[in-house]
Amino acid sequence: MKTKYLAYVAALALSTTTLIGCANLDPVDYSELNSELFPKTESDYATLVNECYRSIRSSWFDGLFATDDRGCVALNDATTEILTNRTHIYKKLHDLNWDSTDDYLVGFYYTEKDPSGGGYRDGFANDISRCTSDLAYIMKATALSEPVKKKMAAEVRCVRAFIAYTLYDMFGPLVIAPQELLENPRNDRPLPRLSREEMVKFIEEDLRYAAENLPSPTDAEYGRFSTGLAKMLLIRLYLHETKVDKSYYKKVETLARELMQPANGYQLQATYTKMFELGGQGKANKEIIFAIPVNTEMVSWNDWHMFVLPSDFGSNGMQGGYHSLTSTWHFYDSFEANDARRTYLLAEYKSKKTGALVTRGTYPNLDIGPIPMKYGYDADLFKNSGRSSIDPILYRYADVYLSLAEALYRKPGASAAEKLEALTYINTIRRRAGIADLAYSDIDTGEKFVELLLKERAHEFWCENGQYRADLIRLDKFVEYARDINGSPYADRTKEVYPLPKIVITDGKGVVVQNEGYD
Repeated sequence: MKTKYLAYVAALALSTTTLIGCANLDPVDYSELNSELFPKTESDYATLVNECYRSIRSSWFDGLFATDDRGCVALNDATTEILTNRTHIYKKLHDLNWDSTDDYLVGFYYTEKDPSGGGYRDGFANDISRCTSDLAYIMKATALSEPVKKKMAAEVRCVRAFIAYTLYDMFGPLVIAPQELLENPRNDRPLPRLSREEMVKFIEEDLRYAAENLPSPTDAEYGRFSTGLAKMLLIRLYLHETKVDKSYYKKVETLARELMQPANGYQLQATYTKMFELGGQGKANKEIIFAIPVNTEMVSWNDWHMFVLPSDFGSNGMQGGYHSLTSTWHFYDSFEANDARRTYLLAEYKSKKTGALVTRGTYPNLDIGPIPMKYGYDADLFKNSGRSSIDPILYRYADVYLSLAEALYRKPGASAAEKLEALTYINTIRRRAGIADLAYSDIDTGEKFVELLLKERAHEFWCENGQYRADLIRLDKFVEYARDINGSPYADRTKEVYPLPKIVITDGKGVVVQNEGYD
């Protein structure tokens, strides 16, 4: 792939305190920018930092965490028992039936054409290069005090690591362009993918810097990065690597215990469902590690309701949507009956067309599975062009509990006392959901523990960040579940990573190697 780097400079329309805003963003080649004019002031550099955040927003146009068919959350969860559809891309994803020509999938890495035909994005691998170039500008800045420079650099490095980890989890090691090549694009040459070790080091160094220089969770502005998010992403990276090296569990344990220190201010919320309802987000919610603030008038929004609701939906003052995907009855039935986390997996709804109750098994909207509404009712949805005012939450403190439980149980040489401690963290999460504690006999073998942990993670975090797929892969259950639960005839270990786009292999001229099992 040619080393391509486009920076989108939104003039000064973005304030230094706004995470995501709406602006006319024109692509500008950085080689044509006069650095004596821009960036020059602290406000200019803040604009560069804000621009880096745009990659992880929830925009249909070009947001990595878009709350619809163009975001990685729905895509990754659709490869599991959580989401599916009768036909089209979500059926293919559910069956693990994809290849390197499927733009809706490989386009997350890079594409010459927008999968929607809208021309709004070219994949997210280039955004890593944008962060690298912005970081170079910041580190050379003479207009910034050292504390401000470190904080800005930490935000950019956290964004870069966030994107890099998400793509690494999906595609395996990436092609990462070094700064010297970005500064001299005429010296463009094919670059190989990083090794697994190099990829982990790249992400880890960024997140460690961010963890040292970002504001604390109590001091960070809502919607911006904190030391808490940097450490949570490190936990996810280290969990990812336990598949090949279980010593990483010790690092997970250390970070989780650090996040549990009272000084960070994190707390589990009393009620699970309220976190996903109107008014349940914001700085007052001490469980949120990172959420994406929405603005229904700008280009960061939550259109999940429109994405999943049937066209005749009429419950609680709501109107219908596109019903682009559904959940599965297997997933619904895996919950205990009184589990609060199942509340917004809707097994019935009122039809606005007939006024009758549409119940489980009814074709075409409730025969395959329930409606994965996830978020609470928002009657003003259609006043806001189908966009909800509920902020999507990507990472929560509950993840720290379940990550620590896994580390304590599965680390090499885990003691009986540590395994009992692991159970206490799982039961804390279950109690909040309104269901009974588990006994040690429920986890007294490694296989029992893995099955139980995966169920708890799926029930707790469905349709939040798309990381359940990574959980299944890490714990060697992805292929088994795809075959035995999803009924996939295509399930094998090569599907644990997605293929790179063919254009990346072609432009790589033999230097870039495709993932095993793909052409």
